Amino acid sequence: MPHVDHDRLVFLALGESEAEGGEATHLDTCAHCRNEIASLRHVAGLGAGSQGLGDLPDPPEHVWQGIAAEVRAAEELPARTGRRVPRPADPADPPAPAERPRRRGRRWPRWATTAVTAAAAALIGVVGTAAVLGGGDEPAPQPTVLASAPLAAFGSTPKDASGDARVLGGRQLHLHVANLPSVPGYYEVWLIDPRTMRMFSLGTLSKASGDEVLPMPANVDLRTYSVVDVSAEQFDDKPAHSGDSLLRGTLTG
Repeated sequence: MPHVDHDRLVFLALGESEAEGGEATHLDTCAHCRNEIASLRHVAGLGAGSQGLGDLPDPPEHVWQGIAAEVRAAEELPARTGRRVPRPADPADPPAPAERPRRRGRRWPRWATTAVTAAAAALIGVVGTAAVLGGGDEPAPQPTVLASAPLAAFGSTPKDASGDARVLGGRQLHLHVANLPSVPGYYEVWLIDPRTMRMFSLGTLSKASGDEVLPMPANVDLRTYSVVDVSAEQFDDKPAHSGDSLLRGTLTG
């Protein structure tokens, strides 16, 4: 028996209809159809469980674009024909058995079931976003900022390079950088005493644009080591600062 039609699986997952005759037998033996209906039931359950949610953030624009593209693609599929035209009866043929009436739910067009599935996916994305943002009416707790510094291009670094640094409670340095020039080595982060130019490394950055959180020593005195520096380093087994600073800024707060 061929796989159960996708439209039928949607109805079965939503409880709009019940498996009949060969469908029930097929679902008992076909792992593919069982997995598909299980996935559809999971999506339907997520939708039902979101009934009591309050205000949710808008889903990303690409979600809606994906839904529209799926619906357009499904609408362009050739329309399904209706009933098959029976061949003329042959007098020599035995009489056909009477058909047992079959109870079926309403049949949705393919584009509609596609839209339902895509909309459910959008709902999952929105619910997931709400969970990440803290959910409910309580805002996610914000970390305490002990000091901060805007980071500006230093020396010959292109002027569109920029960043900011924040010292967080728990002795962590949160760095956001943008448009660092490409280097053959890697980026390293330092704290510098501007009066003596003594310095020590906090760690490295993994990318030229983005965010990084680095641990800080518990006993560092930010009144002394007040300058945040991002340098370009070579793979040369030399732990000292290369002298090639890309960004700098002074912590205040």
